[in-house]
Amino acid sequence: MAFMPQYAPLVVLLFLGTALAGLLAAAAMAYGAARKQPAVLRWAVIGAVAIVGGYATLLFGASLASRDQVLGTGEKKYFCEIDCHLAYSVERVAKSRTLGVPPGGTRAAGTFYVVSLKTWFDESTISPHRPKDASLHPNPRQVYVVDAAGRRYGPSPAGQRAIEVMGWASTPLSRPLIPGESYVTELVFDLPSNTREPRLYVGDADPVSSFLVGHEESPLHRKIWFRI
Repeated sequence: MAFMPQYAPLVVLLFLGTALAGLLAAAAMAYGAARKQPAVLRWAVIGAVAIVGGYATLLFGASLASRDQVLGTGEKKYFCEIDCHLAYSVERVAKSRTLGVPPGGTRAAGTFYVVSLKTWFDESTISPHRPKDASLHPNPRQVYVVDAAGRRYGPSPAGQRAIEVMGWASTPLSRPLIPGESYVTELVFDLPSNTREPRLYVGDADPVSSFLVGHEESPLHRKIWFRI
């Protein structure tokens, strides 16, 4: 299994502390400029540069030290929701040239990959301060597939409509869960028939993640993939 990001509570505290320190430095600069106190302004600027430079060093340093990870079927990728964790895993992958019942079926431009992605609210990761029956609304997620050539593919709208018509049960990734609950989301990708080494990415879609040290959405950071 893999965690994203590692030491998430400390990472969030580091981000919030840096943001607060930056605001204080900005306030000191404004005060020094308004009161015409060059010494205060100078030290405030030095402090702001040190804060930004120090955080940027940690951010890019963690990214450059990272490496890609590829998880197999059933292996879990955890996302921290601060006081609890959600785990994602690929349960199975089916391939087909068509979806539906001929002659009304939907034909892929290449090959349909139907990925069954499980979301699980791991009850063992709940903070003592969180109510045991409190539901969790997952953070926004993004999903796509990348092949060996680096080409990127999003879910196929035609493929997703086809499985809906077929009556396949598929739960949206945004649906809330209670501790211990899980559900499966069916994701359909239309990949070229000669695709090599396709890998599924499930990641955070919120912009704040890009500024967290050690997060796979931060600049230059390597990612955690699922083999499909």
